[in-house]
Amino acid sequence: MRHVFKFPDIGEGLEEGTIVEWYVEKGQEVESGQSLVQVETDKVTTDIPSPKTGTLAALYGKEGETINVGDPLAEIEIEGVEGEQAQQEAKEEPAGPSQEGVEEEEGAGVVGTIEVAGEGGHLPASQEGVEQKEEGEEKPRKKALATPVARALAKDMGVDIDKIKGTGPGGRVMKQDIHDYAAKATTSKPSGGAPAPAAAEPEETVEYEDLTQIRKTIAKNMSRSKQNAAHMTVMDEVEISELVRLRSKYKEKYKEQGVKLNYLPFILKATALALRKHRQLNSEMDPDNDRMLFKKYYNIGIAVDTEKGLVVPVIKHVDRLSIFELAEKTSEIARKARDGELTMEDMKGGTFTVTSYGSIGGQFAQPVINYPQAGILGIGRILKKPVVNDQDEVVPGQILPLSMSVDHRIVDGGEVSRFLNTLMEYLGDPITLIME
Repeated sequence: MRHVFKFPDIGEGLEEGTIVEWYVEKGQEVESGQSLVQVETDKVTTDIPSPKTGTLAALYGKEGETINVGDPLAEIEIEGVEGEQAQQEAKEEPAGPSQEGVEEEEGAGVVGTIEVAGEGGHLPASQEGVEQKEEGEEKPRKKALATPVARALAKDMGVDIDKIKGTGPGGRVMKQDIHDYAAKATTSKPSGGAPAPAAAEPEETVEYEDLTQIRKTIAKNMSRSKQNAAHMTVMDEVEISELVRLRSKYKEKYKEQGVKLNYLPFILKATALALRKHRQLNSEMDPDNDRMLFKKYYNIGIAVDTEKGLVVPVIKHVDRLSIFELAEKTSEIARKARDGELTMEDMKGGTFTVTSYGSIGGQFAQPVINYPQAGILGIGRILKKPVVNDQDEVVPGQILPLSMSVDHRIVDGGEVSRFLNTLMEYLGDPITLIME
């Protein structure tokens, strides 16, 4: 039986993806759940597993090419299934995407839902999009199984990752494998001979680089936000000396438990509690039906700057989590973003967004709304400034700059100011975050 496996719809409005790397080749036997190809979508880079066990009869699409949802990815020849059994399987398989989850290999990307169906039956082998090999031609070397982070490390170190024997799950090349290989190559390299001088780069050169799916999506979403939302930004400052003292007091205790405590968990908690009191900031306009959607759950997206571009993973039900739990989740989500391990589940369901540019050095900004959300909160760099206390004395203070952009169609300026006042009360007196 010949099974045609199509590029699956993995949710969140996905329409296309770019083939990053094939892990297999035509004629290879594969197991159900084995990673076939790595694809970069507009939100994540993920591995697509095989839905069947069999032999690959054809592969479609080359590395770097864009493939649309529903296009064929591979044809799998399934042994021992033919005749009436094959026809029955073809009838039983759904025509659309399956909602069943797929168990994946340890360390592989999460795919979510995959399309299990195809045009079952006996289809002839197609050679479209598959490179033909002349008889007697040397078989190409098999590509190593590795994450994008490992590949980037190997490239930076000038190491051919396909020559490395992986020690990870399923033979996956790990970071330590690359370091070990590079160290061995260095010690075995013959000495003598000065390196050739690098050729001078000509003036006024231009380097071209194709847009990644993430960068294309950022451009599309930013344009959509600006075209559809009436942006308004309000800026303010809050004195957080008590928060600085509280964090300093507990950060070592958190560290002993393997958790890094920064200011973001406090800000997220304060934001969620403020959203409870100002529902317009946790809403969405539904102009097609002339109504508003007020959400009674508080899922806050965190804008994370990565090498590939800006991603916004979401922490669910922030109002229900403790500061310790939020510190754990923010650390984990940041690690997954850096290592390219975010899943579709990590990215969806946000009701509000927080972006922190202060770690890089900015104070104020005009953050762009994560449409169709009603608002986004920008966090600047904490500065030490003179402030006037309750006794009219000028004392050193810790100042946190805030920049709040909202959709002015949904939220009026007065409500933005009231929201910020509530937020600043929580941040200025952080003990209130655990008293409500």
